[in-house]
Amino acid sequence: MLKPPQKIGKYEIRGSLGRGAMGVVLEAWDNVSARRVALKTVRRDQLEGSEAAERLQRFQREAQAAGRLSHPNIVSVYEYGEEDGTAFIAMEYVDGRNLKDYFDENKHFSLPLVGHIMAQLLDALAHAHAKGVVHRDVKPGNLFFLDNGDIKVGDFGIARIESSNLTQIGCVLGTPAYMSPEQFMGQTADSRSDLFAAGVILYQFLSGEKPFAGTLSKIMQKVLKEDPVPPSVLNPKTHPIFDAVIRKALAKRPGERFQNAKEFSAALLAAMAEAVVVTSVGAPPAPRPSHDKALHNGAQTPPQAPAPINRWRGLAFAIVAGLFVTGLGAALYRIKYPRSPTAAHHSEIPSFETQTATSTQSAHSDATVCA
Repeated sequence: MLKPPQKIGKYEIRGSLGRGAMGVVLEAWDNVSARRVALKTVRRDQLEGSEAAERLQRFQREAQAAGRLSHPNIVSVYEYGEEDGTAFIAMEYVDGRNLKDYFDENKHFSLPLVGHIMAQLLDALAHAHAKGVVHRDVKPGNLFFLDNGDIKVGDFGIARIESSNLTQIGCVLGTPAYMSPEQFMGQTADSRSDLFAAGVILYQFLSGEKPFAGTLSKIMQKVLKEDPVPPSVLNPKTHPIFDAVIRKALAKRPGERFQNAKEFSAALLAAMAEAVVVTSVGAPPAPRPSHDKALHNGAQTPPQAPAPINRWRGLAFAIVAGLFVTGLGAALYRIKYPRSPTAAHHSEIPSFETQTATSTQSAHSDATVCA
């Protein structure tokens, strides 16, 4: 592997952060702004041949799309440039791992943390969509998870900009397991395609599995024609109320999905509020299908609801639930009341636990492809 240059433009190269499909991401230092940056570069060999113009166009489009956006949950882009045949994008350095790593390790996320992450993702998408930018490749690999529980959305490499006349001809770009039906059919992907992908991520949080998995042809068949197993069937800890949210988020027709990120967020808030209250006061869970036990490889069925609690204990539970819902509501409604970039980070985020649900993920289904 070639040793990276000591300097690109005004940036001093300090090391390599990783290698992508089109180039290398370098750690660099901007002496002018006195800050550490991530420098995304396109390799010279990737700019040769018949696809050179299209690859460079995609790279420029990423800079153009992300450069429009200024949001605490979106990786900031500072500059696009070219030097000695190398194209580069200077962007915010994010000190964290991508969400895919945690999913691959079968980590379980507590319900409050799921709400916190989804609120930020939907808030970021609402901002991008309001600016006329559709990401088109929302997936765990493009969500960077920070130690404080916050996320950053990155990689706008195949984003569509409403005012742009750049098009992709003869190729459907995206990541199969997170692509919407309209993307598979080569139709125009609008903001509702991003929300479909967000629904896939929510499904993974709730069930521990992807709703659409397998080979490329199997994934396409499932996305176009099959409804996924409700997450409450796969994971007995998931309240059945979330099944309706998932069903709408993953609707085959765009017109039957959530029409914007705020609507999605409000539905998720309502489901979480009801799930918390029902759990707190000890109400029995909704009936589950008879094959639920078989799906869990012989795991025990969920325990019966506890005996009715007395009036005062019930009141205490209701108060705690109310406080929780209030806090969660504040997080989920950040779309309406966005957080300042300089706001203090959350000091306490629930820890990870081992995920008990088995994964049927296919490795290649997480890669951005030309289908």
